[in-house]
Amino acid sequence: MIHQIQTTSNFSTKNSVLTWLLGGLNFQVEHHLFPKISHVHYPALNRIVRETCEKHNIKYNEFGTFWQALHSHVRVIKQMSV
Repeated sequence: MIHQIQTTSNFSTKNSVLTWLLGGLNFQVEHHLFPKISHVHYPALNRIVRETCEKHNIKYNEFGTFWQALHSHVRVIKQMSV
């Protein structure tokens, strides 16, 4: 679970329209930790997982917007291509 949390990122979790359009896939951390739980529960799980990570000093990755996440993704791909 720690590996999933450290290697996965959420994005735009406060954007309810995007959450609806993506079926909750912007909550990637919760999606990977709880694959059989309905996406309608991801916002509540997000708070619980984030608080648990803070309590145990585990880095929780989240981008505020889709564009921030996309920019990070492109940057990582460029780094890997060197």
